[in-house]
Amino acid sequence: MLVKTFAAAVNGISATIITIEVSCTKGIQFFLVGLPDVAVRESHERIVSALQVNGYKFPGGRIIINMAPADIRKEGSAYDLPLAIGIMAAAGDIDATLLDRYMLMGELSLDGSLLPVRGALPIAIKAHESGFKGLVLPRQNAREAAVVEGLETLGAENIKDVIGFFSGKGGLQPAAVNTYDEFLAHRQHFEGDFSDVRGQENVKRALEVAAAGGHNIIMVGPPGSGKSMLAKRLPSILPPLTLQEALETTKIHSVAGKTGEQVSLLSQRPFRAPHHTISDVAMVGGGSFPQPGEISLAHNGVLFLDELPEFNRNVLEVLRQPLEDRHISISRARFSVDYPAGFMLVSSMNPCPCGYYNHPSRPCVCPPGAVRKYMNRISGPLLDRIDIQIEIVPVPFEKISEHQPSETSAEVRERVIRAREIQKQRFAGNDGIYCNAQMDAGLLRRHAVPDGKGLALLKNAMQRLNLSARAYDRILKLSRTVADLDGSDNILSLHLAEAINYRNLDRETWGAL
Repeated sequence: MLVKTFAAAVNGISATIITIEVSCTKGIQFFLVGLPDVAVRESHERIVSALQVNGYKFPGGRIIINMAPADIRKEGSAYDLPLAIGIMAAAGDIDATLLDRYMLMGELSLDGSLLPVRGALPIAIKAHESGFKGLVLPRQNAREAAVVEGLETLGAENIKDVIGFFSGKGGLQPAAVNTYDEFLAHRQHFEGDFSDVRGQENVKRALEVAAAGGHNIIMVGPPGSGKSMLAKRLPSILPPLTLQEALETTKIHSVAGKTGEQVSLLSQRPFRAPHHTISDVAMVGGGSFPQPGEISLAHNGVLFLDELPEFNRNVLEVLRQPLEDRHISISRARFSVDYPAGFMLVSSMNPCPCGYYNHPSRPCVCPPGAVRKYMNRISGPLLDRIDIQIEIVPVPFEKISEHQPSETSAEVRERVIRAREIQKQRFAGNDGIYCNAQMDAGLLRRHAVPDGKGLALLKNAMQRLNLSARAYDRILKLSRTVADLDGSDNILSLHLAEAINYRNLDRETWGAL
């Protein structure tokens, strides 16, 4: 008897339908074809044990299984369930009537329990797009897949439950998730708040500008000045995720296996902070079994690189192209995948090896040239992609000890949202442009033109502070964001003055000692 079951293979953050054809005839051999990897071929032993433990007999005879299309490599153990159900149906132990209406995914343990799989959300989306009535998968993945409306999502604990369902005995109940209500319920929950930070008002303002315009930022300051504390609170002032952004972000985390059992849809912007020992593959993604890297896991959120000069130079250089294109293409001999990578880069560093260059009270003990050498660990092209460069000084005791409440993240966030709404309307006719940081030269000439007084100020600043030519466009972008926060249609000289103040590292005299 020949039967077909249906599964899916995940490529990037999308899924492809896999048709599993099972033929059971007289004989004693077992064949599994269709470019399966070792984990798929090992499914035979898991299926035999799972069926026997639950009181079923593995069918005798000549079993041939083809996984089509044969030119797509099938990887992982998530095909155990569709293979097992296909074998049972081909042997006549299960009614095959419903098999063409449901997609199946799940890894089998030796006792027949179903273990969670990666990529449940993109698989569910593909099942719905392909016209399947439902998706049968492990119970741990049910809430995640139930986000897709119009698809019957059935979570199973054991293969016995799945066999009973296809035999007409029921036992599986569709998972129900009110996606929109759950999404709204958790959008405002943050671990830290800007009001926790004492002092550093100028740095808070710089982070507000960065959040309002989507600008990358680097903070330079001595140890203990609050760089990491401020960076970790940046998500609390970013605009909330839209439902579409949340869906796209959840798909990436689903493929990487980062979603929890109780999570149906990510409702907060991701914050990723990899250690400086990370490899370039872990940063951008790829590997023998392609997985999203840190830059993709930070999509629609923040990538925080603490102690930036300590990262391997190759790791930092691979960030240059994703920072511009907002996606990463990974090409290998056996595969090619694309992952989104639209993130805000937030980085911090000490000003020198000893950490106390420009410190107000502690002397720098680095030898001559050490400061510049330390800064040169970060290449010019990468630094060119960081709009805001700001120095941080330690908070004095008076500020640390005061109990006067400071501005909360919610108050700052309201201003950021208003500025983003202005930009949304401004770039409504430009595909792929949604914030000031993404403006090209043409958009700058159209939307970031200062008046005569402002141009005179900018010219004077570039000459007196020895600012580089690359700082010109960055200053215009920043001034446009400052003007948006101010609710001004025009870029005024005070907006330019603030933007110029955010380009500390462009000064030729910085780190010259």
